[in-house]
Amino acid sequence: MTALRLVHAAAGLTAAASLGVTLWTGMADRGVALAFGVLIAVGELTRWSGAPVRQAAPLGTAGSLSYALLGPDAGHQTLHDAPQVVSVVLAASLLGGVPHIWCGRTPTLDHLARRVLSVGFAAVCFQPLSNKGVFASWSGPAYALLLVALLVLTALCDAVLAAALAHSRTRWPFGPLLRDELRGLLGIGSAVCATGAVIALAVAVVGLWALPVFCLPLLLTQLSVRRYAAVRATNRQTIACLARATEIAGYTPAGHARRVAALSLAVGRDLGLSEGELTVLEYAALMHDIGQLSLVDPVPAGATAGLPPEEQRRIALLGGAVVRQTGVAAAVAVMVERQADPCRDQPVAARIIRAVNAYEEKARDAGPEGTLRALEELRLGTAGDYAPEVVESLARVLARSRAWRESAPAEATGDARHCLTPRGAG
Repeated sequence: MTALRLVHAAAGLTAAASLGVTLWTGMADRGVALAFGVLIAVGELTRWSGAPVRQAAPLGTAGSLSYALLGPDAGHQTLHDAPQVVSVVLAASLLGGVPHIWCGRTPTLDHLARRVLSVGFAAVCFQPLSNKGVFASWSGPAYALLLVALLVLTALCDAVLAAALAHSRTRWPFGPLLRDELRGLLGIGSAVCATGAVIALAVAVVGLWALPVFCLPLLLTQLSVRRYAAVRATNRQTIACLARATEIAGYTPAGHARRVAALSLAVGRDLGLSEGELTVLEYAALMHDIGQLSLVDPVPAGATAGLPPEEQRRIALLGGAVVRQTGVAAAVAVMVERQADPCRDQPVAARIIRAVNAYEEKARDAGPEGTLRALEELRLGTAGDYAPEVVESLARVLARSRAWRESAPAEATGDARHCLTPRGAG
């Protein structure tokens, strides 16, 4: 947790120093500060309050970045400095977060720490030189390229901070976390950076009237992304309901599919799978046993790991055929079908599901020592049945979350993606 403490301490010192300097020297361009403060507060009020996302308050972020990179206001040079930028952004973010705090949706310290440090970085790079008139003679294209370059650097710094905080909280590999953050910049992150640059450029020409005009496209983008996220959440809930069909029919124990999906996701994270690969892994793990519905006589306790290879393969192929009828991505059906293939021929997701399913079946009713015995059996099977790297990753995940088997049943209605994930890592 060293990185977590360092980031929070740095953000706290930056915020305290900025507030102290601003109170000592007073506010410059109060009308401009008020306008941007209102914009940031509105952005925080409209932040997403559902499942954690990479950019929960795009409008607030765009407003913060544009204020940090604001030069002239309708042709008149502004005089606010970097400490004032941080102070206004911090105060507006806290003010906009009050309703969420009141409703119990408290913004995490990680969110505020990243906001303070990233905005402070952009303001320190730009405001001192801007206030000295260094950029006064720059032509339009050169000035725009300057803002874009600073926004790219700021986005990269924020991605590193986000990955470091997530790594500190979850102990997942830093490299894949950073890779996912950088990929996220190509989505709504690019829209946020573009909006921040456009607002700063537009205010320099037409004044503060540009704020509501140029925020509208980002609001529409946020609405579209939110609807897309809602559709994905609905699809996942539908898949989770389908996965329970084997439990309702008595073919598998209650909660088996959800536990396999949760532990498979944790192993996938540990092995560095991307977000897209994790989604396929989760869906396939939830539906890995659905082929058992074709059996006339259920397998005792739904334990397919001990069946002959031919029977395992038949169940897997039948399960893949069912998955293809649900409209889920074809990659999910492929993972379900290939979980019974020889280990050396399987893709990574299928290897994970196979090993985790076998572990869950072996350790489920084996008592206090079941975990160790199940892992030992999996290690003995790495000669042909299970991938060694997956088994070792599973051992690492279980070592970091020893209470998984006790806590998972109590969270049977929760999201399998997060039941092994420490919250607040966003």
